Amino acid sequence: MSVQYQPDRSLSVLRTGTIGGFEAGRLAYGCWRFAGSSVAEATAKVEAALQIGATMLDTAAIYGFGQQGFGGAEAVLGEVYAAHKGLRERTILVTKAGIHPPVPYDSRASNLIESCEGSLARLRSDTIDVFLIHRPDLLASFDEVAAALAQLRRDGKIREAGVSNFSHTQLRALQAKLDFPLVATQPEFSPLAIDPLEDGTLDVAQEFGLATMAWSPLGGGRLTAAHQPEAGTQEARVLSVLDAIATREGVDVDHVALAWVLAHPANVFALIGTQNVDRIRASARAFDVKLSRQDWYDVLVAARGVSMP
Repeated sequence: MSVQYQPDRSLSVLRTGTIGGFEAGRLAYGCWRFAGSSVAEATAKVEAALQIGATMLDTAAIYGFGQQGFGGAEAVLGEVYAAHKGLRERTILVTKAGIHPPVPYDSRASNLIESCEGSLARLRSDTIDVFLIHRPDLLASFDEVAAALAQLRRDGKIREAGVSNFSHTQLRALQAKLDFPLVATQPEFSPLAIDPLEDGTLDVAQEFGLATMAWSPLGGGRLTAAHQPEAGTQEARVLSVLDAIATREGVDVDHVALAWVLAHPANVFALIGTQNVDRIRASARAFDVKLSRQDWYDVLVAARGVSMP
């Protein structure tokens, strides 16, 4: 007796996930554009993020780099923390180290430790919740990087550690040198940046139980209704599929794009970076989208430009 296949109605997208010992909203807020913002402006953005459950704030020492040197974005976030008692405890703070233009990367142990200490001072915080190596330094041994992370953790300057823009083999090599688990990997991942699906990034995240922090989940703003791509391009194909789903669901295309990223089982957190308070709040509509497996694969086929094998 044959059993008729019953397709699922929608993929399950949870509003929260775990990153090491922390529970955080699956939408996270990226503070990379904070440099130059007033404390009032930055506070409004952080409060809007918290209103939708985006309790994880992501920044980096390099954000805001320019004439003022390092730490412009971190310094503004630190001023926000200082101005609002109790706000730091309501957030999970993520920052990154290791990018030093024009070198470009420096993950020597001494530099990572110095960078972390500088971040702590600018962020007005006693500890970093999740400290990431921003990009792999090909001249730094994994032993040296591991030694720096271990020391920072022993000293209480960081609670958890992870990587950003590492290949799955680089992540494994670093993990092999540590006696504690990494908790996060941060790749670019969106319907326009699908390499993590096939290059092992999302596989190793599931293997090690990592949080996957997807940066640029809206393709740098290209996956919004305002973007008008050239006909026949990947962007045009993807937006066409997203728009059809958005119309059906009564949401905007960016909400569908976020839902698509969050639907993957690799404990994905989507880093939203809009500076518009209303758009921050509206991002929560991603959780209202009911994606079927067919929907999800339709987006992937549009991104690839060829049918599934």
